[in-house]
Amino acid sequence: MPRPSVIQLVFKEKGALYAAYIPLFSEGGLFVPTPREYRLGDDIYLLLTLPEDPQRYPVAGKVAWITPPNASGGRTQGVGVRFPVDEKTRVLRVRIEEILGTAIHSAKPTQTI
Repeated sequence: MPRPSVIQLVFKEKGALYAAYIPLFSEGGLFVPTPREYRLGDDIYLLLTLPEDPQRYPVAGKVAWITPPNASGGRTQGVGVRFPVDEKTRVLRVRIEEILGTAIHSAKPTQTI
């Protein structure tokens, strides 16, 4: 079995985090721009850095959807990574939603569904 790939994801500002966050997944998740080809269900290990937060958050996620190259609407190629169901990740999700605050209900388009 191939080892899960490790992707460092650094969000320097709230707007980028907003565009990548996937509240639709019950446990939360993030869009990861990548030219690599993945299949649904593949394991991905994220090392996540949030805006104005020195801590790095490790997340063992799974590919839950794929935006292929040359997708319609000029969407960025990449994958949607669903967070696992565990306490560490629940804390991370709460942290992300704290950072986003009211922006999470914004009508601004995102890179996600």
